Amino acid sequence: MKIIFFDTETTGLNPATCQIIELAMITVVDGEIVGDYDKFIRTNEKLPQKITQITGITDEMLDERGISEEKIAEDLKNRLTPGTLMVAHNCQFDLSFVYYLLRRHYPDEADEIVMNLDWLDTLTVVKDRMEYPHRLNNAVEHYELEKVNFHRAIDDTRALYEVYKKLKYDPLYSPDEIDLYINLFGYNPKYPISGIRLRPKITYKPQRFHNFPDKNKRLSFEYILPNQK
Repeated sequence: MKIIFFDTETTGLNPATCQIIELAMITVVDGEIVGDYDKFIRTNEKLPQKITQITGITDEMLDERGISEEKIAEDLKNRLTPGTLMVAHNCQFDLSFVYYLLRRHYPDEADEIVMNLDWLDTLTVVKDRMEYPHRLNNAVEHYELEKVNFHRAIDDTRALYEVYKKLKYDPLYSPDEIDLYINLFGYNPKYPISGIRLRPKITYKPQRFHNFPDKNKRLSFEYILPNQK
């Protein structure tokens, strides 16, 4: 099985109008890391000061080390082969940015590319298993993993991979149980789903924050009617 763990740093929150400035991926095949990928992406506009403060990424870094978005799109098209499982924390966000990037350069193929993949949101899993808060750094702390430089895509991706292994092999759960979350995204019912809604590939279900998660009321075990997809 091919799994790609990925993360993005972006110029803002709207995937339709903002851009990815750093994309990181770790590719795992049959449980072994076979490659990693970390690229800065040049933009046509100055970075918002807030983004630089959060990520530490500067305009100079993008100018000197960044590559074109067109090249990133080509790399994604070559790597995102049908049947690949894509894993991210708050996957709806990163999926949306990847989709819009692909659509800008491969408008006739973007939908097919993303629909032929499977998607796993570790945030959805964490919400079912951990008390609030549920950020990636909270999961790292919960599982007593080594802390990284959060808000940098490659570091977040490395942490994501370690969190995924802890979620999969948590002694309180069956290793196969994490597969129940594939193509199942939880969302906060107080807010609308942002970005692209990848239906019918992905099922979106309301998922509230839990101070004390109930093992018998996990999102993955709710019966999903066809008309709710």
